[in-house]
Amino acid sequence: MDESGKLVGVIGDEDTVTGFILAGVGHRTVEGQNFLVVKPDTDISVIEETFKSLTERNDIGILLINQHIANDIRHLLRDYTKTIPTVLEIPSKDMPYDPEQDFIMQRVNLMLGGQN
Repeated sequence: MDESGKLVGVIGDEDTVTGFILAGVGHRTVEGQNFLVVKPDTDISVIEETFKSLTERNDIGILLINQHIANDIRHLLRDYTKTIPTVLEIPSKDMPYDPEQDFIMQRVNLMLGGQN
């Protein structure tokens, strides 16, 4: 991919992913796509593999993931140390955002001298 721009990846529920695709974030090639729609019957292993795949791609700059889905793969998020792609947890329509569960907010809090 051209270095002038990187893609945004999305792992989320149907409403979240649909909204981002309608906003122009979706990208699909023969190699794959930059999003995953997670439904209630989606296997955790599929979410884990997609997370690993998207975070290993050179053309992804930011990976957005619904927080309630991030909770299902929290073990991968805790071990993730790369800066690019940056992983950001976002709320969904049905689940509010809880900064106490967000691993980036936990790291920021520790850097600012807060409690773990």
